[in-house]
Amino acid sequence: MGRFREDVLQGFAAGLRQVMQNSRMAHALSRPLSVARRRLLQSLPMGLFAFADVRANPPEHPAYALYDQPKYPPGFTHFDYVNPSAPVGGSFVLTPPTVGGSFDKLNPFTLKGNAAPGLNTLMFESLMTPSWDEPNTMYGLLADDIALAADGLSVQFRLDPRARFSNGDAVTAQDVVYSFTTLTSSEAAPQFASLYADVAQVVALDAQHVRFTFKRRNHELPLLLAGLPVFSPKWAAGRAFRSVIDAPIASGPYRIARQSQQRDITYARRADYWGWQLPTRRGQFNFAEITYKLYLDGTARLEAFKAGEFDLLQEFIARNWARQYRGPGFDSGALIKLELPNHNPAGFQGFVVNLRRPQFQDVRVRRALALALDFQWLNRMLFYGAYKRIEGYFANSPFEAHGAPAADELALLEPLRAQLPDCVFGVLPRMPSTDPPRSLRANLLEARALLEQAGWHWRDGALRNAKGQALVIDYLDTQGAMSRIISVYAQALQRLGITLNYRQVDFALYQQRMDTFDFDMTTIRYGGSTSPGNELFDRFGSRAATVQGSDNVWGLRDPAVDALIEKVVAATTMRELQAACRALDRVLVCGWYSVPQWYSDTFRVAIAAHKFAWPKTLPLYYQPESWAVQCWWAV
Repeated sequence: MGRFREDVLQGFAAGLRQVMQNSRMAHALSRPLSVARRRLLQSLPMGLFAFADVRANPPEHPAYALYDQPKYPPGFTHFDYVNPSAPVGGSFVLTPPTVGGSFDKLNPFTLKGNAAPGLNTLMFESLMTPSWDEPNTMYGLLADDIALAADGLSVQFRLDPRARFSNGDAVTAQDVVYSFTTLTSSEAAPQFASLYADVAQVVALDAQHVRFTFKRRNHELPLLLAGLPVFSPKWAAGRAFRSVIDAPIASGPYRIARQSQQRDITYARRADYWGWQLPTRRGQFNFAEITYKLYLDGTARLEAFKAGEFDLLQEFIARNWARQYRGPGFDSGALIKLELPNHNPAGFQGFVVNLRRPQFQDVRVRRALALALDFQWLNRMLFYGAYKRIEGYFANSPFEAHGAPAADELALLEPLRAQLPDCVFGVLPRMPSTDPPRSLRANLLEARALLEQAGWHWRDGALRNAKGQALVIDYLDTQGAMSRIISVYAQALQRLGITLNYRQVDFALYQQRMDTFDFDMTTIRYGGSTSPGNELFDRFGSRAATVQGSDNVWGLRDPAVDALIEKVVAATTMRELQAACRALDRVLVCGWYSVPQWYSDTFRVAIAAHKFAWPKTLPLYYQPESWAVQCWWAV
């Protein structure tokens, strides 16, 4: 579930959400290294190859917090959730959280195609990087200093003079300008242009200093720009960016060692990486090699894990976790199951409908679709009670709306009253339940009444409108994981006279159809954010509804929603942000644009036992794959 581009945005709009996605040790020398020399390099201290500290002046502002103060003071040596003395070496083999089958490009910033997993985390770096201990805070990486203008209309970054790309070139302000200009052009995926829409100008003041000027005050924008990925102009070498197929020239701690049939990719740790002694890098990226293996379907992936083909697998299906994670490997202790705490905002996951289709234009039809889903039965019979219901679009976070609107929410909603349904101003509806005294039968009777009010009546064996057209919905899926749920949901809809067809396609076709909005219904997951903001323009904004490849898969075009997103972005305090998000949540929930699904407050992870260790202190906000890649080490 979910969309691959979320990995890109989470990786580089760093810290704003909680986050869109092989072999021997490589070295700068063109000739192969001997095994002995490889082992020697891997055993040397991490900082041996780091560049000397050539900064003339210490940074005045090495961190930036959107609200409050950064947790870590200037001069801190490492994050609390890493082991600064972790040994270096060994290998780590894993698979991406989503099933994709194969990749066909090494450029994660373009729209078409499927990028190799691991590129964002291992090869590309941003100006600053988040701490997983706190929300909305960034610390120095490529840039060692940030200065926000007093009027809030510009921000300046100072590049660390030690920063180097993998080809040895210094990372300069001109490279930052090039990266920004490229990512916000038509050559790159449209999310970046949306994310940075309020940037009026970017200028390299000299080799070390770059300034971004804003069109208007945007409290979140400095944080977003701190997450800007930077790469060398030599990567494109004068070609159109969308046609770049070469291995990236970036500044991260790994380089590509080898690929195999576009299904496996191995990254090798760079002994010459410039940043090993940075406090934001110390104790991280400890594996000499990291390999990603891709599998065509979930069953093949699970069986491969049991056979020892890779070391970590995160499970998203409760039934699999309860029934399939067993066998000789688990019996012998070679494989173990972990349930890790999940404090991340849950975000949104649900069945979404395409408002560009005429059958979904009426809100009564959309609400009837929600009434037909029996979450309580699904959770009891199929999910082993593992999930909690998602009620809106900011689940498990302080931005989620509840009950009647508070005074600060009403202050934002009242000017829009003429554009909003009465539902927004009352007690917020909860998702339909079948817990007694309610029942699925009662919900379906309510749904039938709504459908009749909307002009849909039972005739000739189906629910039809005045033109005699039957209400038929095609559900688009790529992994097959939703087939059991859809079969139950389809039975309930059939009782209303609605036909729900299940269409499973391969990942490439699924992505193409989603990018062009060629679907009726599908499941979408967007990760939660500790500070919602500019990404909401791309997700719910009217302008994004007509931009292919945007996250506004709904096709939602509502001036009231646009106005509330503006309030979210303009918030200058956490209280203002919470009020704006809750007001927006009310409007979206009352529009019944989705059938929200469920979330888990734990991470289900299986690992190869006795191969790895990790710090005693777990980060507060993390994803298991990223945490393992960045903070674990081989034993």
